[in-house]
Amino acid sequence: MATLQELIAQKEALEKLIQDTRQTELAEAISQVKTLIATFGLTQEDIFGASRGAKKVKAEGSKVAAKYRDPVTGKEWSGRGLAPKWLQGREKSEFLIK
Repeated sequence: MATLQELIAQKEALEKLIQDTRQTELAEAISQVKTLIATFGLTQEDIFGASRGAKKVKAEGSKVAAKYRDPVTGKEWSGRGLAPKWLQGREKSEFLIK
């Protein structure tokens, strides 16, 4: 039966062998991929699909002219979204901007 020190030495040798073998196989795989890309003229989109990792640009909302104005504060509302508190319970037509 092997001693603890011998087993630790074997483990370290095996880990180094695993690391070296991985590096060699990784280099071979990269070489094969580069060869295939060059042979077939592949692009990143061909391999990973269009816009992989690309962030989609969200269109900015366009500004809409205000339709309503609070005569006391001068605050305006376009008529979109939730109605402001100053307009709640009142007739919108009273605050129309002419």
